[in-house]
Formats: sequence, C-alpha cells, structure tokens
Amino acid sequence: MSLAVSTPLRGVLAWSGLALVSLGLFAAVIATRPLVPGDPATAQILDAILLWHSTLPRFVTALLAGAALGLSGALLQRVLRNPIADPSTLGIASGAQLALTLATVFAPSLLAISREAVAFAGGLAAIAIILGLSWRRGLDPVTVVLSGMVISLVTAALSATLILAKGEYVLSLFIWGAGSLNQQSWDVALTLAPRILLGGLAAALLLRPLALLGLDDSGARSLGLALHSARFLVLAVAVWLAASVTAELGVIGFVGLAAPALARLSGARSARQILLAAPPIGAVLLALTDGLVQLLGSGFADFAPTGAATALLGGPLLLWLLPRLPMLASARTGLPPSPMRALDRPWRGAIILAGLAAAFLLIALVIGRGPQGWSLASGTLFLDLLPFRGPRIVAAGTAGAMLGAAGVLMQRLTGNPLAGPEVLGVSAGGGVGLTVALYLSPAMTPLVMMLGAAGGSLCVIAVMVALAARAGFGSTRLLLAGIAMGALSMAIISTALAQGDLRSYTLLLWLSGSTNRTGALEAWTGVAASIVLIAPLFLVSRWLDILPLGPAASAGLGLARRGAPVLLAVVAALLTAVASLLVGPLSLIGLVAPHLARLLGFARGRHQLAAAALCGLAIMIAADWLSRIVAFPYQVPVGLFASLIGGPYLIWLLSRGASRQT
Repeated sequence: MSLAVSTPLRGVLAWSGLALVSLGLFAAVIATRPLVPGDPATAQILDAILLWHSTLPRFVTALLAGAALGLSGALLQRVLRNPIADPSTLGIASGAQLALTLATVFAPSLLAISREAVAFAGGLAAIAIILGLSWRRGLDPVTVVLSGMVISLVTAALSATLILAKGEYVLSLFIWGAGSLNQQSWDVALTLAPRILLGGLAAALLLRPLALLGLDDSGARSLGLALHSARFLVLAVAVWLAASVTAELGVIGFVGLAAPALARLSGARSARQILLAAPPIGAVLLALTDGLVQLLGSGFADFAPTGAATALLGGPLLLWLLPRLPMLASARTGLPPSPMRALDRPWRGAIILAGLAAAFLLIALVIGRGPQGWSLASGTLFLDLLPFRGPRIVAAGTAGAMLGAAGVLMQRLTGNPLAGPEVLGVSAGGGVGLTVALYLSPAMTPLVMMLGAAGGSLCVIAVMVALAARAGFGSTRLLLAGIAMGALSMAIISTALAQGDLRSYTLLLWLSGSTNRTGALEAWTGVAASIVLIAPLFLVSRWLDILPLGPAASAGLGLARRGAPVLLAVVAALLTAVASLLVGPLSLIGLVAPHLARLLGFARGRHQLAAAALCGLAIMIAADWLSRIVAFPYQVPVGLFASLIGGPYLIWLLSRGASRQT
C-alpha cells in the first residue's frame, strides 16, 4: 500500500493527543448539559441520575463499540487482504439488522433468548453470500465490496419492507438503523466489554495465522497453515464483534474501515501492530464523533445519530484512500464485458419490449386484490379504479424509463458497465439537494423540490465524471468512489431525518419511494420529463457510440472534448432527479435496465438507450403492481420493492461474471 506513513512514535503521540481531545469533548458535554427543570432538589437528583446512568455509560459505550469495530475491521482487512473491507462495506451490519427485523416481526421470542445470536446469524449469512460470490475470483477486493454493497441495499430494502408491511412507524427504523448511542443504563457497556476482551484474546491466539494470511495462498499453505479453517475462524470473530455492536446500537459505519487505515498511516506495519492499534483508534474515533454530535445538538437532542455522523467521516476518507491503493488499479469490475449477441433487427426487439410493457400496463390496470380476493376490473369498476391506479402506474413507469436512460448515459460517459444513478450515488446526491432545498426554501413547491434534487444529482455526477477523467482513476476506483459518495449523501440525509420535524417526514416519503399518494401532477410530470429529456438523446446517439472509446478517440472523431460529456451529464442528472423524486433513490433500475438491454443484444448507443428505457418502464410497472398486491392490504413502496428485484439481479450478474473468468 503506497500510503505515506508516520513513525510509530509520532503515531502514538498523535493518537494520545486525540484521546485527550475526546476526553475534553466529554468534559464539555458534561459542562454544557441543559438544566433539568423543576425544583432544585429534584432537579439535582435527576441530574445525577442522567450523569451516572446516561452520559457516563454513553461515553464508555462509544469507546467499547469503537474498539470492537476497529478490531473487527482490522481482522476483516487482514483475512480478505482488502484495505477497504469493514462491517459496513461488506454488508455484515445490514445483514445483522435484517435478522433483528425478521426476528422482531416473526419470532420475538428469539430476541428474548439472545438478541446477539440473531444479529450474529444475520451477519454470518451476509458474509457467507459475499464469500460465495467472490470465492472463485480469489476474494477479489472489488467483487467483495460490490457484493457487500448489493447485500446492504437488498437487506435494507427487506428490513423496511417488513416494517412497512407490519404497519410499524418506519421513521424509528431509519433512526435506529443510523446508530444512536443514547443510553439509559450500563447494560450495553457491560454487554460489550467482555466481548472486546474475548475478541482480543481470540485475535491474539490467531496472530500467527493472521501473519501468514498476509502471504499469498500457496505461501501460507507451504508454511503449514490450514488456510480455509483459519479464514473461517477469523471471519467468525470479526462478524461476531460487528454483530454484537449492531445488536446493541444499530449500524455504525466506517469506523471499521477508518481505524485500520489510520493505524497504518500512524506507523503500524505488521499484523500484530495493526491489531493492537486499530481498537484504541476506533475507540477514539467513535468517542470524538459522539462528543461532537452531542455538543452540536440542542438540549437533550443530538445533532445526528452517531452512526450517520461516522459515515460523514467515512465517505471522504474512502474517497481519499482510493487513489492511494495501487492494488485496485488492476482489479476487475466483475461483470460480463460484452453483450451475448447483437440483435440483427434491434428495432423489432424494441417493439417487442414495448408490447411487453403494454401488457404489464394492462395487467396492472385491471388485475388487483381486494378484501374479497382477486378481482378483474372492467366497466364501471375499471373507471372507478382508474384515477387511483393510473397515475401511480404512469409515474412508476416513466421513472423507470428515465432511470434506464440515465444509466445508459452514465455507463457510456464513464466507460464503466457498472455505472448507474444508484451505484454512483447520483440518486442519493439528489436527496442531498432536496434536503438543502427543504431547509433553504420557505415554500416547498414541486418546482423547488425538482430544482433541489437536480442540483444535488448534478453535483455528484460532476464529481464522478471528473474522477473518471483523471489519469489512473480507473473504472474500479470510480465505482468505489460512487459507493463513498452515496454513503456520504445518505449520511447527510440521515442527519436531516433525525431532526424529526415535517421536513424529515418529507424526506422519509422520498426515501421510501412510495407511489401511494401519486396524483395526476406527478404522472404528467413523469410523462413530460420523459419526452423532453429522452427523445432529444436520439438526435445525438452518435455521441453514445463514441464516448466509451475515450477522450483521445472521441476528439479524433470530431466530438467536442468537453461539450458533449457535460451536456449528457446534465441530462443524466435531470433524468435521475425527476425519477428519484417519483420513486425514491434505491430502485437500482438505472443499473439493471441498461444491462438487460445489453444482454438482450442492443449493442449500439441508440438501440441500448431505447431498450433500456423500455426495460425500465416495464420493470417499474410490474414492480408497482407487485408492490400493491404481495403484502395486501399493506402496500410496499415501489422504490424499495424495485430494489428487491434489482439487487438479486446484480448478484446474479456478479456470479455470472465470476464464472466466465474462472
């Protein structure tokens, strides 16, 4: 790793100083606590209770949780030989969260027996899927992280779907999932402390295998290491530590990524040094973050959930790390590189896709479920249902078409088959723009919301295109940068959500991607935006064929060096902004639809553009219909439901890419 490192002594001094700063923040938190109202005697008693049973255990819990995540991240990075592995990037925390949600909904008695065991099972299942996807590619770092991203998206969507289906208050799910460290007793600290000791003891016993795991597989085996057994043991310890924290506090991201990286920057070089340094660094990081969110908050309310605040730190850290990791330069993107077979008559194929979308539209309009079971709407019943079903179907379908078109533009602009509005964080960036508009604008009109979302999407896509144009910043780093931008954007949104006011509710509706309240305005907005933004692209379809060839070839073929990419980036941002306003940021259709078009044989730019728009249209209409009936009488938000389609599809693509390259 070509990171500039400090000497160990300087590192120790620097982190000792930061530890003192965290203590200073803790002292400031105590000194600035709001006064408890009431008569002085009662207020003094209550103040003492808050100090000894809330403030102090919270500080200790932050130290313990940070240490556990730091140790977990160090173990994961060592065993997977992956410097960007941690419980959040690998989906372990999200898997644990889904297991806890499943147990809460279907088997609450399991939580009474062992909440931690449930979370451990979820985290273990997530890492097992990731290993299954990446094993044949030798645990390739990019495949591992992409698999983790997909697992995180799918499990998050499943968790939200379950909660919504059971009618629980979904805002509490997002706030808990964002990782709050509020404490009412010493129970969590007393639960985590022995786990840290046992995890540290296990890491000490596994120190020799961990040192040998730094070699390649053949070298480790030649020195007598039972490779698979050692890997599984280390992974089990790492998952157990991360799951313990998630079970008690929710998802706290990026501490496991940052602590080992900062340990290396501070001079730790051997496995032993990193394992010794990462836990205290993680403890200091989480204590510093938690102290800041308390000081920046108002009264007894935090500025943001601490887990969301750590993601604010982790996103930029990952962006900073990416250009400094040479091992990613030659990493593979993991997807099949070319279409199966180019269609001889692509426009006839597009007509077939249009017919399929029309069939889905008809099914969604006339078939439904009611209290008496399935029904086929016709005549008067059809006319009565049309004002309710029609707008949401049109809005979902046009959003799918726009996301499909935006995905094609991004893949052609970046030359990356894995690019898409959701993967590159462009949809989430729209959410940041929407958040800014919510806080700055006195009147939240649809136009203001759209301008805000478009501005946020445009900022993110500008960053992604600029990174893609940098020499040496290959497609793999671009994908990981997109993941970092998405995490950073979602952390900002989570921070706004935690305020719990009317603006939070607006953001929550946007996040869920619900079309339940969609009316004629949203439907006509989708239709108009689709026509205005997609149709002109066919006039410049030549650009779509030239841009993937690279800047030099594009200039040689007469394409404006900057004008064409900038114009297409602006259109992609507008398409993403309008679509995400209609169905939320999580659908993954912007990645799935262009890939489906390629796999069906639509190779040229204009053909892929048309096919991707039609695929997105058909998928989202089908998703909206299914989201209406699968959990009847509850309705699953179509954005979340579509991610349950897109996530498994991406997993299938990853496994297919792996099988082709073995």
